[in-house]
Amino acid sequence: MTNVTHELDSVFPAAPGGRHVVLHTRVITGTGGGPDKTILLSAPFMSGTPYWLVAAYLHPPDDPGFHEVQNKAVQAGCPLIAVPDAGPLDCSVFRVLLDLCRRYKVRIWHGHDYKSNLLGLAVRPFWNMKLVTTVHGWVKRTAKTPLYYAIDRWCLPYYHRVICVSPDLIDRARTLGVPDERLSLVFNAIDESRFKRHHPPDQARLRLQYQVPPGRVVMGAVGRLSTEKGFCLLIRAVHALVERGLDLELWIAGEGDQRGDLEDMVERYDLAGRVRLLGFVEDTISLYHALDLFVLSSLREGLPNVVLEAMSMHVPVVVTQVGGVGDLIQHEQTGLICTAGELDALIEACQRLVTDKTLRRRLAMAGRKAIESHYSFGQRMDQIRHIYDNVLGIPKPNTADSPSSA
Repeated sequence: MTNVTHELDSVFPAAPGGRHVVLHTRVITGTGGGPDKTILLSAPFMSGTPYWLVAAYLHPPDDPGFHEVQNKAVQAGCPLIAVPDAGPLDCSVFRVLLDLCRRYKVRIWHGHDYKSNLLGLAVRPFWNMKLVTTVHGWVKRTAKTPLYYAIDRWCLPYYHRVICVSPDLIDRARTLGVPDERLSLVFNAIDESRFKRHHPPDQARLRLQYQVPPGRVVMGAVGRLSTEKGFCLLIRAVHALVERGLDLELWIAGEGDQRGDLEDMVERYDLAGRVRLLGFVEDTISLYHALDLFVLSSLREGLPNVVLEAMSMHVPVVVTQVGGVGDLIQHEQTGLICTAGELDALIEACQRLVTDKTLRRRLAMAGRKAIESHYSFGQRMDQIRHIYDNVLGIPKPNTADSPSSA
């Protein structure tokens, strides 16, 4: 513990006096995902409030992708503590987290997954604090998913507040035994001042870099290359559209264990030059600038940040009816919705936007207005602050706090 103490003293400032410390905890591999955008951006948005946020991320030792997460934290202005985690039998993780709680005098533990939820319960007998968690969705399914779900089923009823990012997750949390008075619905949101279009797609630097022919429509998707994202289905849809004579190409940004399968599909369907697997893209704003439309082909989701980002960037969206997406998108008004897993529906929705520039423009404008009105990050953080006030017993007049409002 001496080494841990020394590292914290030399790298991280002490929490400002008089403010309540919130410790965000999460297990992460690689370059992270949507929840990390929310967590890391939360710290600067709490400036000037009674709360000071610090994040502790559990990650595999020597994970090369974690450096990208650290860079994002620096850019966002969020203190981030790296906690190497060698697996379920690594007892040092518990000791490090307990030490952090004591050193920072943590008032609120804010977990973001099954393991951080379990660790919060383990630490609390040794350090008195309130327990809050955000349920982002049980999206990625592996052989261990039933175990993770069982752990959350045991943990969540003991948490003082369970925040869900979509109404369907509120319903799932209820089935796990969380009473309504401890449930809060808080949608994901983004910093709309940052995700803002400055020029049309045909002037984008990336289109020049990739030598996109004039007049070609560029479709985009962003996400982990894994089965639940539905990228195999999306590539099949692009193949069908190209076969119909439409001039388009698809860019997919992200890394994951399905990359090899997707590369094989591109070769098998002879889509070289029509489908680009871009890998991890740090500058997603430049990517959105280059897109004519964005496609979410997922089979399972919570409320994906990438759809919010695309809409904020005036990029029209085609989405599948999964998780909280149906609450975000109004079909034919702010985007097009199709049934998850249905190839024909995905093809037809994409074809409509590829061939109808007027529809693309109308949906893009309406999508941006929806973000400004309902999914501003500042508004979201106001809700989070009120939840923290509530669990700490700080009175707030005229604050409604129920599954439908906070």
